[in-house]
Amino acid sequence: MITKGIRGAITVEENSCEAIKNATLELLNAMILANYIEESMISHVIFTLTNDLNAAFPAKFARLNLGWESAAMMCFHELDVPNALPKCLRVLIVLNCDEKFIPQFVYLKGASVLR
Repeated sequence: MITKGIRGAITVEENSCEAIKNATLELLNAMILANYIEESMISHVIFTLTNDLNAAFPAKFARLNLGWESAAMMCFHELDVPNALPKCLRVLIVLNCDEKFIPQFVYLKGASVLR
């Protein structure tokens, strides 16, 4: 068994708890479906948000709404690069998986320009 990372990103409508919750769950659900993720496969999850998003921790919604109680998760601010995509939530899910597993990255809404 090895570990592989799955990247994803989504733009968030506004800096509110509800908007961050909705974006987090939309992105994670899309990543789960695209990659057939089960919590037991997750090594850890890293969330980053641009500096204009600070109303809530995305990891909270993964725990409360997806039941990811055992997964190690951390939230960070994204590097503040000039002219970078604003109001962007990014995630890296690191999975314990088979060597043959091919990660499917997910970029939603305005974050689709990152791909």
